[in-house]
Amino acid sequence: MSLVQTPTVDCVPQLGGPTTVGTATNAILTTVDHPRLSSKRKLDDYGGPTFDDDDDEDQDENDAAFAELVSVRMRKDEPNAVHSSSDAQPRSITSAQFNPRVPDDRSTSYSCSTRAESTRSESRLQFFIKMIPEGKTMVFQFCSRDTVRSVHDRIQLVTGIPVHEQRLIYRGKQLQWERTLAECSIQNDAGLELVGRMRSTGHPHAWQVVDDIVSVVCRLCRGETIPSAAKHIKPRMSEFLTETPKDEERVPGHLQIFLSCSAPAALVMLYMSPIKGNKDCADSSIRHFLNSSRNSLPKSYHNYCAPIVLEFCKLLRRAALEDPLYLSCRSTLGSLLESTGSLENSKKVIVMQEIFPFVSELGNRLSKDLVSSMESPTSVGPLLGDVRDLAAFLLLLRTEITEQVGFQGPIPVTLDGKGYKHPLYGEEIEFLHLLFIDLLKRMGECLHKMEECLAVKHKGEGETNYSGWSQYLAILKELNSVSKLYLGAEEDFWMVLKLRKSSLCTLIKYAKRTDDHQWLLEQKDVTDFESRRHLAMMMFPEVKEDYEELHEMLIDRSQLLAESFEYIAKAEPEALHAGLFMEFKNEEATGPGVVREWFFLVCQAIFNPENALFVPCPNDRRRFFPNPTSKVDPLHLEYFNFSGRVIALALMHKVQVGIVFDRVFFLQLAGRDISLEDIRDADPCLYSSCKQILEMDSDFIDSDALGLTFVREVEELGTRKVVELYPGGKSIVVNSKNREEYVKLLIDHQFVKSILEQVSHFAQGFGHILCNTGLQKFFFQSLELEDLDSMLYGSETTICVNDWKAHTEYNGYKETDPQIFWFWKIVGAMSAEQRKVLLFFWTSVKYLPVEGFRGLASRLYIYKSTEPQDHLPSSHTCFYRLCFPPYPSMAIMQDRLHVITQEHVGCSFGTW
Repeated sequence: MSLVQTPTVDCVPQLGGPTTVGTATNAILTTVDHPRLSSKRKLDDYGGPTFDDDDDEDQDENDAAFAELVSVRMRKDEPNAVHSSSDAQPRSITSAQFNPRVPDDRSTSYSCSTRAESTRSESRLQFFIKMIPEGKTMVFQFCSRDTVRSVHDRIQLVTGIPVHEQRLIYRGKQLQWERTLAECSIQNDAGLELVGRMRSTGHPHAWQVVDDIVSVVCRLCRGETIPSAAKHIKPRMSEFLTETPKDEERVPGHLQIFLSCSAPAALVMLYMSPIKGNKDCADSSIRHFLNSSRNSLPKSYHNYCAPIVLEFCKLLRRAALEDPLYLSCRSTLGSLLESTGSLENSKKVIVMQEIFPFVSELGNRLSKDLVSSMESPTSVGPLLGDVRDLAAFLLLLRTEITEQVGFQGPIPVTLDGKGYKHPLYGEEIEFLHLLFIDLLKRMGECLHKMEECLAVKHKGEGETNYSGWSQYLAILKELNSVSKLYLGAEEDFWMVLKLRKSSLCTLIKYAKRTDDHQWLLEQKDVTDFESRRHLAMMMFPEVKEDYEELHEMLIDRSQLLAESFEYIAKAEPEALHAGLFMEFKNEEATGPGVVREWFFLVCQAIFNPENALFVPCPNDRRRFFPNPTSKVDPLHLEYFNFSGRVIALALMHKVQVGIVFDRVFFLQLAGRDISLEDIRDADPCLYSSCKQILEMDSDFIDSDALGLTFVREVEELGTRKVVELYPGGKSIVVNSKNREEYVKLLIDHQFVKSILEQVSHFAQGFGHILCNTGLQKFFFQSLELEDLDSMLYGSETTICVNDWKAHTEYNGYKETDPQIFWFWKIVGAMSAEQRKVLLFFWTSVKYLPVEGFRGLASRLYIYKSTEPQDHLPSSHTCFYRLCFPPYPSMAIMQDRLHVITQEHVGCSFGTW
């Protein structure tokens, strides 16, 4: 049964007129009994091997059967039965020359030579049947009382043309099946014409094209030599697909022709043919169809191609589960189904029945591969193709179960055979659940094995075998999706991951940007900060090194904010994805170091309260949230959009800018509700007042001693006005019953409604920098506030001199030189702020990542310069280089370092 229901069509070429017998003769794979039977049935009808998935016959026997199928069909068309032209000498054919597989009781009605002696005196006829328009002639001998049907049966035996496709013409009239030859006035040595059944079709050319393909294939199976056969077949395939109608309603009928002509079965027979060259020809032809159907047709048409590829899969599956062509067909089927998503409800029953064997096959394969990856250190583990194919088929099955069957909530399935039952899908539902349990168990064992390997590596006793782990995350993703179908399965899934948190976090470090790992952020307690940061950072484009694609900026320090706004806010988002090239006017320095300084300076300007865009939290001056009165600047919303872009770019370039968000701002960006506890830092006074109202004695607040109503006083542009928190709020008195609602509305007005536009424009600008703007809210949902603090602000601990020293190398100096000893002694005596300024002068990094110096892009370097000893140190911030001459004394070096660690000196660049 195919995946697409189409109008009933006959199984032979429809050409819009009389079908030539020469063409139809080669359609030897069409069904005899009923034109609607599938290609699988057609092969059975012609004596070939069955393709029943449950058949347990040995594969060698199947191969032999397939070879015998070809040889039998070849014997049917041997030259002694069919002459190449009408000029050939007539040659009588006896029953002994026919295929011995034909039952005797059927062949006895075909020739007078097998009748009883009493019939020998009957009139015998020899006549010629010419195949129009090929000109080939067949010679037959019959008795005059034989029926026309018996002649049709003989023709089918010789040519393979189904009886219902034959039409015999004598003296311009079609002969009726039930009449005898005598009744039709057939004369001895008469000439009859054999034509195909006349039919009408909306796709006449498509029938002709596919019929040509089948004809060539069958000629090859008969052993004919056709030079460059594949070069004839593949262009016809391309022609067939290229002519697919643009009107989608006509697409199923067009593509169904490929199945109706038994083209897949013919090509598979060619693939199994023992004749030299046939297998390669079929292989390249089938692969050409797979690639063309996937790449040349619109995705909306892929589900109509799926039945054809499914037919290839069914037929090739009997060859071997490891057959390369079968694996390619299976993979193509998965990609076709995956690209179209779920099919219409009316077609999903077919989807479930047809693709479930592949799920079973792939699930068992993955289970074995997981066991192998645990037992053998050299195992490559599950294969990418197997995991990808399983994911594609599972997508359709999950859609089938959740939508077509119409479940309300998770399915209650048990292992005692008494679980959920469904009249159509009971077996599939139970098997999928068992497969989930098995693979989850295997994955738990694999993650445990990973922990052991990581422990060995940590001790320095060996290397980890990451190659076997490469598909673990993809398998876990599919298990997560399946777990949502069954009652209790989701809890079991996340429990396994919580128990194996360390190995899971290790896997996440190797996750690729092109993969979808958002599901891992649904439960943040199974990940740590580093893994969450890694997953969140993959939502940004990858920073490029190609200078030709970078967004160039030339900015005057005195006009930093205004000019930065022009360069960033007015740029197309795609122009910012490649990276930035930054240069300050009248300064020589360029490169990543200048970009890092620009980020630091522009963020300081954006969040400067004097610019009225953001205000700091009274209890934590590092934290900021949008200023409700920012509208004093007519361009304030454009500046919030600009601010969102800058913060996103800073994260993308991994620059710590020393700015963090207040919790209320962070929660709004994540689309979450704000509670009373969340406003503690943003407005301590309001927090304290609301806390008292909620904890106040009920009788006291009901006495209206506070005189509160559902209103709030706000100050805008120097004037105060009263705003109702609820329609008619001025007349609604706050009491013990509605005080919680009052507090909720008060917080909502102060921290949501008053800055709604500002937050929206900031989020919009932030989303412009992500790979997908729709991920903006999910980016913040996937992180904790503390995670974002670490990514934006960096380490809050004092710079460790020993860590600094451990990550520094020397060029021109040696670690034992007196200048190096003096340098570290002077740095160790500096204040925390002086160290920050020195680090900024050296690297343009003022706030270290949370990992310390280990988190920087590279190690630091101290170079011996050839400058005179009265010169100050210089730096190459792009390469983390600090250069100074060999000062003669520690006092001189200390004096020089004191100059550059002053804020107004250290926060500028040296020269190249």
